[in-house]
Amino acid sequence: MSKLGFIGLGIMGAPMAAHLISAGHEVFLHTRSEVSAELLTGQASACASAQEVAQKADIIFLMLPDTPDVAKVLFSDDGVASGLSQGKTVVDMSSISPMETKEFAEKINALGCDYLDAPVSGGEVGAKAASLTIMVGGPDEAFERVKPLFELMGKNITLVGGNGDGQTCKVANQIIVALNIAAVGEALLFASKAGADPAKVRQALMGGFAASRILEVHGERMIKRTFNPGFRIGLHQKDLSLALAGARALGVALPQTAGAAQLMQVCAANGMQDLDHSALVRSLEIMANHTVA
Repeated sequence: MSKLGFIGLGIMGAPMAAHLISAGHEVFLHTRSEVSAELLTGQASACASAQEVAQKADIIFLMLPDTPDVAKVLFSDDGVASGLSQGKTVVDMSSISPMETKEFAEKINALGCDYLDAPVSGGEVGAKAASLTIMVGGPDEAFERVKPLFELMGKNITLVGGNGDGQTCKVANQIIVALNIAAVGEALLFASKAGADPAKVRQALMGGFAASRILEVHGERMIKRTFNPGFRIGLHQKDLSLALAGARALGVALPQTAGAAQLMQVCAANGMQDLDHSALVRSLEIMANHTVA
């Protein structure tokens, strides 16, 4: 059994940490608000700071909203870096900037510690079911050491390459997901406006080449209007901003990604940034003055 740390116990982080605790590991927890009593079972305990987590744990996991949050937790006065000693491992499972991830890794490496960027896909459902896809960047030896712990939280676990490559893979994932949500939204809106039953159209399409996980799960959400967040529009906006910033730096055009980002901006401008990203269809409905239902 390992001594583990987990920082960031939100919608995704809490169930991920719970899997580590259930496996019998000693887990030191820290989050911005109070650690819930549900997690304080077995060998789990709450810490007053990220520094304390790093002092007590050998492997420290982060699951935070955005790049500035990770920078603060790692490098503030009472952050992770100030509590590290040589030979420990930091694993950032947040979805953040690939460029800044490389800088974070260099700083942690300079302290004699390993760094893995390991963003995930699968949302709250995948976090609870321990079925997340985990995309990892970092050294082989560190990956092999942490892999048994990844297997407690996910199923499809891939070492993509060096530090930053895990985050690059996650950005690519978010491009694909956003464009598929937009495509499903447009298709169901078109069908509904034309007078067809969108539920039956979706059922028919699930048996053909257009079938996809997005059509299955988010198409149903669009029809049933179940937009309670599994993955919030505001967070997906952040990921698409990373994609577009990266595209500018690389000198490539991502026109469809830019379009999807604007559709999400319509939702955010209408107070829907905390809805599930399947609610992107609402931007299309607003422009069409028609609701898919």
